[in-house]
Amino acid sequence: MSQLSNACHIVSVAAGLALAGSAAAQTPPQDDPYAWLEDVNGAKSLDWVKARNAKAEAEIAGSVQFKTLEAQIRASLDSTAKIPGVEKIGDYYYNFWKDAQHQRGLWRRTTLAEYRKPEPAWETVLDLDALNQQEGAKWVWHGANCLRPKYQRCLIALSPGGSDADVTREFDLSTKQFVADGFYRPEAKGGLGWIDDNTVYVFTDFGKDSLTSSGYPRIVKTWTRGTPLASAKTVYAGKPDDMYISAMHDDTPGFARDFVSRTLAFYNDELYLRGKDGQLTKIDAPNSAQKGVHKEWLLLELREPYSAGGQTYAAGALIVINFDAFMAGKRDFTALFTPTDHAALAGYTWTRDHLILNVMEDVKNQLSVLTPGKDGWAKTTFVGAPTIGTVGVAAVDADDSNAVWLTSTDFLSPTTLSLADVGQTPEVLKSNPVFFDGSKDVIEQHFATSKDGTQVPYFLVRPKTLKYDGKTPTLLYGYGGFEISLTPSYSGAIGKGWLEKGGVYVLANIRGGGEYGPRWHQAALKASRHKAYEDFAAIADDLVARKITSPQHLGAMGGSNGGLLMGNMLTQYPEKFGAIVVQVPLLDMKRYNHLLAGASWMAEYGNPDTSDWDFIQTFSPYHLFDAKKDYPPTLFTTSTKDDRVHPAHARKLMAKMEAAGKNVRYYENIEGGHGGAANNAQAAHMSALAYTFLWQQLTK
Repeated sequence: MSQLSNACHIVSVAAGLALAGSAAAQTPPQDDPYAWLEDVNGAKSLDWVKARNAKAEAEIAGSVQFKTLEAQIRASLDSTAKIPGVEKIGDYYYNFWKDAQHQRGLWRRTTLAEYRKPEPAWETVLDLDALNQQEGAKWVWHGANCLRPKYQRCLIALSPGGSDADVTREFDLSTKQFVADGFYRPEAKGGLGWIDDNTVYVFTDFGKDSLTSSGYPRIVKTWTRGTPLASAKTVYAGKPDDMYISAMHDDTPGFARDFVSRTLAFYNDELYLRGKDGQLTKIDAPNSAQKGVHKEWLLLELREPYSAGGQTYAAGALIVINFDAFMAGKRDFTALFTPTDHAALAGYTWTRDHLILNVMEDVKNQLSVLTPGKDGWAKTTFVGAPTIGTVGVAAVDADDSNAVWLTSTDFLSPTTLSLADVGQTPEVLKSNPVFFDGSKDVIEQHFATSKDGTQVPYFLVRPKTLKYDGKTPTLLYGYGGFEISLTPSYSGAIGKGWLEKGGVYVLANIRGGGEYGPRWHQAALKASRHKAYEDFAAIADDLVARKITSPQHLGAMGGSNGGLLMGNMLTQYPEKFGAIVVQVPLLDMKRYNHLLAGASWMAEYGNPDTSDWDFIQTFSPYHLFDAKKDYPPTLFTTSTKDDRVHPAHARKLMAKMEAAGKNVRYYENIEGGHGGAANNAQAAHMSALAYTFLWQQLTK
């Protein structure tokens, strides 16, 4: 482990705890006529779901056009010519691969020499489809954590059907078998992490009172091989209203350390250094800062201004100090990046000797290299960095080399993967196939003026021969939350489902996201949430003003927090859109913190059980719906297995709109988790439903 991720990031991507005993079990309100739909797997609820699925399928999926598009999207997802992304584990490069013959996936490995070839020879390590057949299961891959330096034993996380809750099983890379009587964590949200050959950290559902109100681990323990889980020894116990408790062992040679992470809420965590005697020492950095420890360095990515050592550092800055010196009380930080009105830090990556900064300037990536030395940190440009599109950089082996993987892509250019040693010209290794004809399109960036005068960027992909007559079917996509940035990327589904047909595709960079760092995110938190929605509406207006489209030809789509965005477009700005797709959404904002992981998002939205409801109700689509109003045609999609955002959000607003006779339809995938699909076939089906529905409605 070459870099310690802060707990906020861990929670945003981690698997979580079992539903039993979580906030989901709370009694629904008596005055909600559709509260019964919160019973996720109840017979009555599922009968309701199946009936509406059948109606949506009959309306959308019966045409030849739908079946053609579904097959095209499936072909792009199953393509054997796609770049197989790899992770270096020991001497091998591992890849998890799905295609038509391996719907649940293969975990496989090869050498770098083989990987350089157009068609590498792969050695199968674990065949998930074969495992499912053998065990009568529907496992979905959640990743592997392998113990160095031997790289023989791994902790593999598998989810039943794609939920965040998963199991962890010990696996032997030499025998390619699960270890009999090895470490095993029963299904829950949480995880296992190696300490040494015979010891792990475990944070999971230990039974009564062991979960936070968000349904995540509240207690972390050490567990010794050959002993029952019940005998594991407590390392740290958080409070019930904390968000997530975990621990991790940094096994970087020469810098081995143990840490305990206490996440109180998103953007609010504490990090502790755990001594050999088990004593915890708090790393006295701001709770709001992202904390990274790598070898001798402590990095803080600031979300708020921070004063230390006689200096004040801006929110969005990246500062560094010697870790041991910091723990001894020193505060002589060096600022490695300071934000501007147009530039924000997109991320950073360590190699053996360098730190690579990835900066976004007006949502366009720029790479630079920082190198620590006796005279401080030297800065140079990154040799051969891609100059167009979205650029990603990741270390091949941060402890042993200066090699990095470089990826570049945009809406019309398939992803390219290069291998580069810092300071050397990158070597292009792989490129994804072309899945659609983008030669007739062009990419533009524009800025819309929001209600308060803020300039909000958006990307637009349009036909070169676009007629500015307001009649072109246009799809506007957005998210706007949790400091997540949306950047251009290549998609066979968008290409086949939209662009190749002559449609315009638009990606919105609204406030709430991270496109301009913490300030952009914080501008739309809690009582300021409306600004994200005003931004999206302003982009819609700008598209109409440019005569690219008109309301009857403009569609909108978004998922999760973007589903909440869509719910607000539906209920607050219905006149601006000709159709809306609402995916895995939050919609009942009075109940959201009592449903599954909802309590973990109160730092973003507020607590509806307090006076915060005064402003939360202004963006709660379930409560804003008015049966007397006209609404554009709407499609809700979600997943029964989503144990992050409860499917009842979509179910209940669908039921309310249906009862009022609105133009609405609904599709709920039985598997898939928060991603909506557990395999490529399901993903293709869900995508084809969305694009076919939108095209049907916006071309009328």
